[in-house]
Amino acid sequence: MFSNPSVVLHDVTFAWPDGAVALDHVSGAFGRGRTGLTGLNGAGKSTLLRLVAGLLTPTSGRIVLSGTADYLPQRITLDASPHEIPSVRSGISRGPRGIEATVADLLGISPVVRALRAIESGDVDVAHFDAVGDDWDVEEHAVALLSATGLPTGLDRSVATLSGGEAVLTAITGVRLRQSSGSSAVALLDEPTNNLDGAARERLYELVRGWKGALVVVSHDLALLELMDDTAELRAGSLTTFGGPYSEYRAWLEVQQEAAAQALRSAEQTLRREKRQRIEAEERIAHSERKGRKDAANSKFVKAAINDRRNSAEKSQGARRGLLDDKVDAARAAVDQAERAVRDDDRISVDLPDPGVPAGRRLAVLRGADGREIVIQGPERIALTGPNGVGKTTLLERLLAGTAGNASGQGSGGAADGGGADGEPTAASGELLTDRKAYLPQRVDVLPDASAVLDAVREGAPHVPPGELRNRLARFLVRGAAVDRLVATLSGGERFRVTLARLLLADPPAQLLVLDEPTNNLDIASTDQLVDALSAYRGALLVVSHDGAFLERLGLDAEIHLDAAGNLTEERR
Repeated sequence: MFSNPSVVLHDVTFAWPDGAVALDHVSGAFGRGRTGLTGLNGAGKSTLLRLVAGLLTPTSGRIVLSGTADYLPQRITLDASPHEIPSVRSGISRGPRGIEATVADLLGISPVVRALRAIESGDVDVAHFDAVGDDWDVEEHAVALLSATGLPTGLDRSVATLSGGEAVLTAITGVRLRQSSGSSAVALLDEPTNNLDGAARERLYELVRGWKGALVVVSHDLALLELMDDTAELRAGSLTTFGGPYSEYRAWLEVQQEAAAQALRSAEQTLRREKRQRIEAEERIAHSERKGRKDAANSKFVKAAINDRRNSAEKSQGARRGLLDDKVDAARAAVDQAERAVRDDDRISVDLPDPGVPAGRRLAVLRGADGREIVIQGPERIALTGPNGVGKTTLLERLLAGTAGNASGQGSGGAADGGGADGEPTAASGELLTDRKAYLPQRVDVLPDASAVLDAVREGAPHVPPGELRNRLARFLVRGAAVDRLVATLSGGERFRVTLARLLLADPPAQLLVLDEPTNNLDIASTDQLVDALSAYRGALLVVSHDGAFLERLGLDAEIHLDAAGNLTEERR
């Protein structure tokens, strides 16, 4: 497809030390523009990026790059001592022990900056000149890029003073800086929008719009994928590349799937016809054999003539059987091939228990720092929005725990982990008015690993017969022997669906469902499944998400905005 690709994969296979195969004979190429890499969770997208970056070595096959690769992983660890920062060609490198990380560290240019400053102070050590190379204007270039992205421009500024979104954007700016300086030829970003708030996402989109050079982005963010020149999908060991953004790829794929489904129907029809003709031919052969035996019994022909006729008939019938069997086998092979071309991405289709939430039923109250109260009542669908760090997760946790007042909440991190975790203190509070609630936190780790799937779901619905639960789980695409597997053996997508089933199949059913960034780390198919499941839920929904496309699909009744002061404002839809 590409006359001058930036990355070429030749029959690449990669297996982990325990023998698990992550990629199996993958071939393909990425162009010199912007490519969005999609695929189901567990397809091997992150592993593929790490292979291209040289952090992993293929078990077999080879990867050819037109230069070097610069890789930014999903999570950026920003511990001050020792400090880990993203780095060209290595993905992660360790900074100086005991030294607080700076913006220059996060950009990956601190060695050059230190050398430049040493030279400016009069130190003429050759090592400093070697460190600078041709990057004499790196500081000016870095400040210009940071300023254009709306980021703090002080290269000596502590990373601890950055928000999570600012840290991620600064790291991505470092990738762009190194690529524009010629230090790398291919930029690799793995889920860069995870946990970014709306404002940070918009700034990232602007970065990508103006990106010069080869860029490969693993993402499930539909808005980001629309900015790509090409779309690549990794699926079942095959890499498909399409010239256009994701929406165009999906439209093309739908046409291909319609053709594949028609081809499957035609192949199945041919197989049925060949089987029928095989049966009819066998009946004719059996009739001929019966007639031959009857002729022999009646001595209608002399014995020698009968034997000659029998031998000739047996040879003819054997050849005909072989020909018909070959046609059936060929038709069956054609069906198998056609089936492989048809995708089996099932959709969740459930009829959930009715939680019985009348329109006037008050379920929860959210209180802002200024004393304003917002009531959630009836089967409303509400989004709780606001920048990273204002305390949306803290507010949810207080609401669910029944904590009121201005207690100082402590969450799972902020700028320190680069992911924009939203557990900072907030002056807002909440009060539950129903005890029938369910909560899906950001990290889906609420299932007991040592339990069987059916037992884990029955904990929330102890009075529902196991057979009925099995039927309901099947609607969540958890079927057959899968319900008896241990939770610890589930894939990420399976674990998510079981967690969702446990919440939505609870008995009695939850009247209020609270979701905190539910689409983080979900592939596009899993997000579709989540929307399908929530469309069948008839209770109230309170969801925190920065994914605008996902929120639009939920059919919101209102959006509640939380600001840094803990104040709440409501916008009805």
